[in-house]
This record gives sequence, structure tokens and C-alpha cells, in this order.
Amino acid sequence: MIHYKCRQGTYPSSNIRRFQIPEEKVSWKIEYSEYKPVEYTASNLTGKSWADPEIDNISFKPKWNSIDGKVNRRSFMGDYVINKDGYPLNPIGRTGIIGRGLLGRWGPNHAADPIVTRWKQDLAGMIQINKDTKKPILQFVAIQRQDSGEWAIPGGMVDPGETVSATLKREFMEEAMNFLGKDETEKEKLEKSMRTFFEKGEEIYKGYVDDPRNTDNAWMETVALNFHDNNNSVIGSITLIAGDDARNVKWMDIDKNLNLYANHSEFIRKTVQKRDAHW
Repeated sequence: MIHYKCRQGTYPSSNIRRFQIPEEKVSWKIEYSEYKPVEYTASNLTGKSWADPEIDNISFKPKWNSIDGKVNRRSFMGDYVINKDGYPLNPIGRTGIIGRGLLGRWGPNHAADPIVTRWKQDLAGMIQINKDTKKPILQFVAIQRQDSGEWAIPGGMVDPGETVSATLKREFMEEAMNFLGKDETEKEKLEKSMRTFFEKGEEIYKGYVDDPRNTDNAWMETVALNFHDNNNSVIGSITLIAGDDARNVKWMDIDKNLNLYANHSEFIRKTVQKRDAHW
């Protein structure tokens, strides 16, 4: 389900309850006169350099569905609709909340998710095979989010003017290697060792994210790339340390019982298919 977690219960980090929408009324194409979504934009977004002002701010003249200065307002889902009041509409449908919620941008908010994987090995360095599927067991670097406590891929927001490849490397080093907590010598050494590894990723997914922070007018989109450490010689030789907004970090075994933040489990399933690994 691409539009499920963003329609459930209470909005994250608030006591705001979403207007409950039956499955058949999610699409904007379906008339829904009873629809009365709650309006919510977190107060701590006001004045933030990375956040848009309110739509009715006279100085705010966004270029929807295009590159707006350094801000990417294009959607991977194609052109989104701007309603009669000037608000962009979530391309997948209703969420039960209008406004921006916790998200900085009206319309698409772009993220990047690095899926860093390796084969699970025993103490002798042999790849472990699942006895039922007869396929090798894949592991990925998972972080535990500070906000929800859920396990997730260590991704983050693409800064204005930043390339996706730069975001992927930066977010992984900040969240899974505590890059920001290191001194300059350690940072330089880590940057050098990671540079080549993060040059060659395989695209797993590009599009809308079923993120619990989504609203009718602001939503998450991502590019997820897989970086595979085939012989465990690059990432495997570096100690993982939770940093930035991660509570914990670890190598997590992959199987069909994974329950991750947003629709990250779907990104992992696609990675498993690409690697022909156990699921």
C-alpha cells in the first residue's frame, strides 16, 4: 500500500487526529463533500531557512512543478495539481490533514535513502545460507529513529542545490558513523574511505514515500540506492556509531518479517530481489 501509513490516527509529534478516510474516497477524483481535514503546520517551522513561508505570504512566489532557484519543486509522480486556493495537492490523494505538518516544503519534500548491504557471514567468513530458501542472507545498515523509535534506512533530506549522491553519502556518515561527532582528522579519513564506495549505487526506487508526516499539501519523495559491500571489506571494517538524529544503528538481517519506518520495507524487498537473496 503506497498511501496507508500517512492516513493513520494521530499525526507524529502532535495530538492532532487525522480525518479518517475510507479507502474508496482517497482519490481526489472521487467527490467527498463530507471531507473536513484538520489543518496543521508545526509552529517550529516558522522562520526556518530550510522551510517555506505560508502560501498567503505576499513574498512567496513558488514555481510549482519546476526547479525554483535551488529548490526542487518537481515531483517524480509527474505534475501535481494546484487547487483554487493556491495549494499543491498530494498526488496520491487525501491524508486527513491540510497544511505542511512537520515538513518544510509545500508540495514534494525530497529525500535520499542509502541502502548499504553485505552478505551475512559466520565466524569463519563464510556466507550464511537460509536453510529453507537456500539463498544467502543479506544484511543492511539500519538506524533507529529518534522521533518514532522505528527502524529505518539512514536517509535524509536533499539540501537545496545538493546532488542526490552527495546527500546519500552525507546522511549515511552522519547517522550511521557519527561523522559530526568526529574531529577534523577523523572526518578527513572517513571521507576518503567512503568516497569511492558511494560513487556506484544501483537505483532501487524513485518516487512517493508513504511517510506518516505527509499531508494533503506536503509529502515525501525519495531516491533509494543500494550500495553493496560484496566482501565486507569497506563498511565492514568501520565501526558503526549512531549519530545525528539516530538513536541506534546496527547490521540487520533481512527477511519478509521486517517492519520498518514508512515504506522502507518495500525498498528492502526490492533490494533483495536485485541481489537474489533470502526473503
